[in-house]
Amino acid sequence: MGIPLTTENLDKLLPSGFSVVPFPADYKPLNNLPPDFSRFESFATSQNVLFQSVSKEVVGRENLDRKQIYEIPDLKDLQYFSELDMKVFHKLIAAKNNKQGSLSNHEQLELRCMKLILKIKNCSSASRKSALRNLTDNAKLFGPDIIFCIILPLMSDPALDEQGRHLLVKVIGRVLFKLEDSIKPYAEKILIVIMPLLTDENKIARLEGRDVISKLSKAVGLLTMITILRPDLDNSDEYARALVSRAFAVVASSLGISALIPFLRAICRSKKSWLIRHTGTKIIQQIAILIGSGILPYLNQLIQCVSKNLDDEMLNVRTITAATVSSLAEASAPYGYESFEVMIEPLWRGLKNHRGKALAQFIKGLGNLIPLMGEENANFYAYELLKIIRRESTTSDDEMKRAVLITIEKICALKTIDNSLILKSNISESFFKNFWSRRVALDKKITDLCINACYALSLKIGTLEVVLAVLPSLKDESEPFRKMSLEASEKVLTSLGCFDLDDKTVNRLLDGLLYCFQHQHLENKQTNSIILNGFGNILNNLGIRVKPHIMSIVSAILYRLKNKDAEVREQAADLISKIVDVLKVCQEEDLLIRLCTILYESLGEVYPNVLGSILCALRSVLLAIKSVDSFNPSISQILSTLTPILRNRHEKVQEMTIPLIGDIADRAKEYISHREWMRISFELLEMLKAYKKSIRKSANKTFGLIAKAIGPADVLVTLLNNFRVQERQLRVCTAVAIGIVAEVCLPFSVLPALMNEYRYPDKNVQNGVLKAIGFMFEYIGELGSDYIYATTPLLLDALTDRDLVHRQIASNVVKHMALGSFGQGYEDAFVNFLDLIWPNVFETSPHVISQVFESIESLNIVLGSGILLDYIWTGLFHPARKVRESYWKIYNNVYLSHVHAMVPYFPRFEEIGEEPGASKQEEASLTGDLGVEELDLWV
Repeated sequence: MGIPLTTENLDKLLPSGFSVVPFPADYKPLNNLPPDFSRFESFATSQNVLFQSVSKEVVGRENLDRKQIYEIPDLKDLQYFSELDMKVFHKLIAAKNNKQGSLSNHEQLELRCMKLILKIKNCSSASRKSALRNLTDNAKLFGPDIIFCIILPLMSDPALDEQGRHLLVKVIGRVLFKLEDSIKPYAEKILIVIMPLLTDENKIARLEGRDVISKLSKAVGLLTMITILRPDLDNSDEYARALVSRAFAVVASSLGISALIPFLRAICRSKKSWLIRHTGTKIIQQIAILIGSGILPYLNQLIQCVSKNLDDEMLNVRTITAATVSSLAEASAPYGYESFEVMIEPLWRGLKNHRGKALAQFIKGLGNLIPLMGEENANFYAYELLKIIRRESTTSDDEMKRAVLITIEKICALKTIDNSLILKSNISESFFKNFWSRRVALDKKITDLCINACYALSLKIGTLEVVLAVLPSLKDESEPFRKMSLEASEKVLTSLGCFDLDDKTVNRLLDGLLYCFQHQHLENKQTNSIILNGFGNILNNLGIRVKPHIMSIVSAILYRLKNKDAEVREQAADLISKIVDVLKVCQEEDLLIRLCTILYESLGEVYPNVLGSILCALRSVLLAIKSVDSFNPSISQILSTLTPILRNRHEKVQEMTIPLIGDIADRAKEYISHREWMRISFELLEMLKAYKKSIRKSANKTFGLIAKAIGPADVLVTLLNNFRVQERQLRVCTAVAIGIVAEVCLPFSVLPALMNEYRYPDKNVQNGVLKAIGFMFEYIGELGSDYIYATTPLLLDALTDRDLVHRQIASNVVKHMALGSFGQGYEDAFVNFLDLIWPNVFETSPHVISQVFESIESLNIVLGSGILLDYIWTGLFHPARKVRESYWKIYNNVYLSHVHAMVPYFPRFEEIGEEPGASKQEEASLTGDLGVEELDLWV
């Protein structure tokens, strides 16, 4: 882009005497030019049909070979190229053999943009990132015509997969702000392909859709968005109107509700069509759902918009208005009752005059208003509403069931509602009669609402009444029904306790739990976990009251532990680990020892998932047994059996074995020989290379416990040898392990060996030593101040090394050292460190510069802002831009953290004098008229 070279502009720019040269008489245009691809029209209409069927294009595309795309130099790392890609990117293949000079600038830009979008869609992660950055930076150069003529046909094709859609949505979001106002002609087409994401089942897709519409509304403005969306307000298709309402809600959250209220008021009171009133009310509902408590400043105005629609002549409008009032009340709770007072009377009338789905919305509307009311009004309306709920409890309509259950939960969860009111309404009898059934248990959504309502009822009528009502269904033939009853019992007893239950009820409860446990089907893992957690949590809640039933419970578990089905054995072992605390409370020491023996005998399990559960149960039992001497078999025998299991590469086995060895090292270190601990430490070295982070953390912690048991010297030899390996992750985990050993065994036992190892002339070893020292200072905190002078020579050498990584890790060490030594009086050493760290502020590596800035921030804490500002002033106004940028970043960080301490150290600028400048005569001579007319054009 530049100054248009029109005849008028050329006359102004060029001296007189120039003229336009005519074409030669024998000039003929070349006939071998490629076709003009830039004239391809991607959009036939503004409807959803985004591809224009051009017969010549289709014929030409069919004659091209898809495999040729991999021969294009910039696209050799393309992972795949589908038929959909061929529809849009066939120009790349067609233009492959043409020379760049034979293409117009527009065509070259289009092909370049196609390559970038194809890389983003189909290439590897590294290529995708660079292509996305390139496309974003050059968005204005490409322009919206080129970009969206490529992206929108892809987005509108049903063959596009979720990954491709996610990447293209990301591209649209990135380029929107870059293109600014130039995006307006394409706003409608962007909305056509983005709005369906607002109702997608995937939450991530919905968030992406909201993000794009939000950016689009900020780029084009409210007026443009209203102009685009307004024609569909009275669309006969309900799905289209639902999309429009959600889109308007996103616009309101981006541009502010206040800007949209006049428009909402107009459409909610429209007399042109009831569809417009319906859509306007639905927009307000979606705003309440999306923004939540953010609607409070505009609550009065929003209610005024919909207040008259509760008495509308159309049933659909009245229904959506009641649902909107419910959403507004839920979003503004517990505030805003004064605003809703005008809605109570129409809602009350609606409860008497409606049936079916409309009545369900009115019940939810008034039910959500009750938490906003005062105590007297809340009790009155709650009692009257419970009467209606009792009547409607027998319904078979799912919408009514959900409304009834949600309202029961809302009312019973309120502290302002009197307990006697709930008992008087007899709602519990109606609830258990109509909702506690096999049919309801088959519907997952209604099941969750039933469990929540059951828990809310227990808050008002007591634990005993609810448990007695639920108990019979624990022995029902239907497993989903048993699961629902167990889940409800667990929630009630875990929250409210079992003090209200008599012994007979406890006996019946435990009998039902055993029946549930023994008659479950193991196909559904989610159901198994519910039964396992429910059984374990209820037993832990009952505590000492389980003692008479311990033997029957343990017998059932041990019987299942010998089952031929691996999943049954796994669940039995998991349950042992959950009930160990109950056995300890019941003082069943002999039973714990017996369980220890049985679990030890089961360590030969061949299925790794089952073995992991057995190890977890064994660990729980070992922690529960008081005396180490009473273990049967002995603790040394258990450990020798665990050592070969360490070689098992299954993640669950490793996760359970390593902490178990750590517990033995902590509790019974004197029972194990030195040689055995060394053997285990060698086995643990392999665990430092584990893929899962939790396994590496457990191995590091266990190294510290073993070092505490046998002393750090031998363990250090094993660990220091790891610094010589090439695998980076192993070196990092070794450094962490040494830091933990230093924390457990105190630094003076580790630091001499580390400093001696630093003399080894290998960068990997030296980096590992520096990392270990960094972790050591991080873990020991204030204790590290005693070792500052001892480590100073080593850090001075590292900070002056030519290797970037050396200086980066050394800066990290200084950071942890400084944070642990605040106020300890070692400012002289830290000033020395600051002198060596400061020259690194101009480094370009992101890893290095982040560590350098963090170390400077920590030194600011130790030394104070005054000393640091002496370093900063010299570069804030430096002639070089890169110098100024680095210094201003440091200054801004200091300003954010220590602005209160900076004021006394600001320089006295008034003592410097006036700013030197050019004389007025020189300035006047420089600003004279140069004799060229000013053109209102951008160059």
